[in-house]
Amino acid sequence: MTRLFRFARSYPLVAVTLVVLALVLGLHAAGLDAAAAVIATVYVAGNIAWAAVGMVREVLRGHFGLDILAVVAMTASLLVGEHLAALIIVLMLTGGEALEDFAAARARRELTALLEKAPQTAHLLGADGEAREVPAAQVRPGDELLVKPNEVVPVDAELLSAEAAFDESSLTGESLPSAKAAGDAVLSGSVNGTAAVRVRATAAAADSQYQRIVALVEQAHEQKAPVVRLADRFALPFTAVSLAIAGVAWWASGDPVRFAEVLVLATPCPLLIAAPVAFLGGMSQASRRGVIVKGGGVLESLAHARAVAFDKTGTLTHGRPRLQRVEPAEGFTADAVLAAAAAAEAYSTHVMAEAVVRAADDAGLARLSARGGTEEGTRGVRALVRGTDGGAGAGTGTDTHEPGAAVEVRVGKLAFVREVAPDAPEARFAPGETAAYVSVDGRHAGTLVLADALRENAGETVAALRAEGFERAVMLTGDNEHTARSLAAEAGLDDVAHSLLPEDKVRLLAELRPRPVIMVGDGVNDAPVLAAADVGIAMGARGSSAAGESADVVITRDDIGRTVEAVRIGRHTYRIALQAVLLGVALSVGLMLVAAFGHIPAVAGALTQELVDLACILYALRARTSPRGTPQGAAARARGRAPQEAARA
Repeated sequence: MTRLFRFARSYPLVAVTLVVLALVLGLHAAGLDAAAAVIATVYVAGNIAWAAVGMVREVLRGHFGLDILAVVAMTASLLVGEHLAALIIVLMLTGGEALEDFAAARARRELTALLEKAPQTAHLLGADGEAREVPAAQVRPGDELLVKPNEVVPVDAELLSAEAAFDESSLTGESLPSAKAAGDAVLSGSVNGTAAVRVRATAAAADSQYQRIVALVEQAHEQKAPVVRLADRFALPFTAVSLAIAGVAWWASGDPVRFAEVLVLATPCPLLIAAPVAFLGGMSQASRRGVIVKGGGVLESLAHARAVAFDKTGTLTHGRPRLQRVEPAEGFTADAVLAAAAAAEAYSTHVMAEAVVRAADDAGLARLSARGGTEEGTRGVRALVRGTDGGAGAGTGTDTHEPGAAVEVRVGKLAFVREVAPDAPEARFAPGETAAYVSVDGRHAGTLVLADALRENAGETVAALRAEGFERAVMLTGDNEHTARSLAAEAGLDDVAHSLLPEDKVRLLAELRPRPVIMVGDGVNDAPVLAAADVGIAMGARGSSAAGESADVVITRDDIGRTVEAVRIGRHTYRIALQAVLLGVALSVGLMLVAAFGHIPAVAGALTQELVDLACILYALRARTSPRGTPQGAAARARGRAPQEAARA
């Protein structure tokens, strides 16, 4: 009972139609045919009026749908006294709309969480230096704020502390922390590092970077052109053919009942139901693959997409730097430099420090003893490390300290290391790479070269999309030119646009051809362009909620290869939906031709049309199967071949 009540509350029109149909059938069974006819006629007439109003509105907007055929069929049935057939048509139409609404409700979540993810509070510094928590909306330009470690900056501001590091990856696309000095601008939405800092607000919350991105997302959603429905493409020709068959049948027979008998078989339920069922099946299949699709229209756009644009950081790359190589100075070994650096970096929370320590562990290097470690803002880290003498000058006679003595090891920027080793040379490294310099006991020991590596399957993903018919693949990123171009070349992309702001990405995406265009990204800075794309795909496993909420597709696993699966599922689903619609059209036209000769009464025709609907639905459910190219599809085909191969053996 609870489920029935919930269904009736969600789809009252379907529930009321079922009640009216049951009442009319009961009155007929009781011999009260006149009362049954009146009730059915009044109810159907009300539905005709409601549908006619909507139909007129759509026609005035230049959109010709299938409603006109349903209105004509119901009207003709009532005029010739076939009220039961008209009531069955109402049930088919309301049931189809309920199914479509159910599919959309399950698949589409509105952009409701984006504003909730914006910074809500700030720590306002008073004249006494005490910080008190206030709503971010109350912050005014000129207010001094305290930003605690790992806290989101609530408004655009100017740094007052001597130095700091902020994670701006969700705003600019840069994977490495951004070093700031006193007087530098700090963007709202940036994440502070491990030390509390003081800032001075330069803008109110509503005028800050994060809120501007929110506005861009909302604007992009409003400007996105609606997807042309699959069923609507068949509306005009199907309506014309149906009316022509019905008109000829009436003219040839001289019986207006023949007109109604034909049109009850021309009701567009196969068109209205088959496509939503197929798209619902496709969305269900995508969900099982870790791909959340926010509507059937998205699958249709995926099916026709011919161009794709990628963000770099966290999308084509892993979003975290990795050690590429060690370049030891004369008298040092690579292992000794890495071991010494890892010992000192253990005191740092910097993202590159994690990469250095991880690389030393992966290389199987012994952990050296260290003490007195200090991190000096964004410049680097230093510590007293014991056991470095085995690498420094081993066999060269250059050791000046006793074996086993603790010596100072510095790891960080070139200027930081040059304070004790002024002869440290500036390293040369490839685009996309960055360097951490190392000194041991006041001497330059070497350079650690790190890079935010391309995902292992990035190139494979681009190649697979080309195999699916994509004509153009580009990168849109906020990163520098050298890094962006080197990674784009490695991934096999056609072109790259670098050093972009969010609004630049939106503008360039609008110019990208051919359409439709897919955009794949993960950061807050990607949210506007994801919303503006024909299909926005967000890497949601580690990406920002802003990107996920503005995207049409969210990949819940940290795997860019799922982009290809989303495209394949979209094309498979669209193909099944199209075939189901064509099946319904073919069956309907065939039955209309039979009815034109008077062989199918109106009520029997309406019930027969239900069987046509059932056939189309069963066919459309094939969209729940895995398309070719996905792991499930390959496994299913392998299971199907196994018995045949065994039989042949």
